Amino acid sequence: MKGKKNINAEFNEAFTTVEVFIEYYNKNIPATYPKATEKALAAFRVSYPGLFEKGESWSIDKHRKRLMDWLTSYHEAIEQK
Repeated sequence: MKGKKNINAEFNEAFTTVEVFIEYYNKNIPATYPKATEKALAAFRVSYPGLFEKGESWSIDKHRKRLMDWLTSYHEAIEQK
């Protein structure tokens, strides 16, 4: 079990592409949460440029919580239009 935890920790801390991040994020959030899309993540990057010191790379550990909070308001704003 210890080895599996280390693999998950390494993956969560690693930086990856937006495609890998979207797939992992959408697979591992509750069904009631808004799903991530490339369009939404591009808008998120514009809103939080300081979170992307490593260029276009994404990290579950660094971006997931902030994205979960932000996506809720982003989807509500889209629905109100």
